[in-house]
Amino acid sequence: MSRSSYQPPTQFSVFPPVIKNLLILNVLIFVAQNVAVATNADIMAGFLNLMALFPPAGGDQALSIFGGVTENPGFWPWQLVTYAFLHGSFGHILFNMFALWMFGMQLENVWGSHRFTIFYFVCVVGAALVHLGVIWGGNIPTVGASGGVYGVLIAFAMMFPNQPIYLYFLAPVKAKWLVGALVVFELFNGVTGTQSGVAHFAHLGGAAFGALMITYWRGQLPYLKPDRVLRY
Repeated sequence: MSRSSYQPPTQFSVFPPVIKNLLILNVLIFVAQNVAVATNADIMAGFLNLMALFPPAGGDQALSIFGGVTENPGFWPWQLVTYAFLHGSFGHILFNMFALWMFGMQLENVWGSHRFTIFYFVCVVGAALVHLGVIWGGNIPTVGASGGVYGVLIAFAMMFPNQPIYLYFLAPVKAKWLVGALVVFELFNGVTGTQSGVAHFAHLGGAAFGALMITYWRGQLPYLKPDRVLRY
């Protein structure tokens, strides 16, 4: 049976374990980024820069996440995950963490921590792969949890399509319309090149992989049989 709006389970946690740990890790790494800048800690800065997502075949030099040009560290497999723990500004991390908490806590409470962890990191890696396909050969690193967050948003809209979301705490909009509008907005900006410096195709990649995961768990993909069907 399908649910049209969100209904919290009996034992609801405002900070379920995976969401809580993701929030803590993201904040701690953001603090480390600022400490590296404030103290001119080159070793720490180099380590954090190596966590960002760098395109393959990007040449000898690249931009640093701290500004300026540096030796290109190149692409490394761990960057498919670690880039999602770095952020470019306070506003960047604030929006991502608020959205992750607001929508992710509800999914984790319904799914359980194990399933939510798998889902989130599939979206993070999927967002990175799509983004790399767009920026291959570039020299600008990518940071931020937005790809994973867009996966969480699309999952919430698919699970609870009629759940009202209050824009600016005033106007209620159903989740399916709000998230759908965000995806269309990202697609438009990505195709037209509007808002340069924003990884629109990473956002779309996270949303796409999130939608595929939900569809797979529901047993709706041809030739694939999920371990457990998601019945929500």
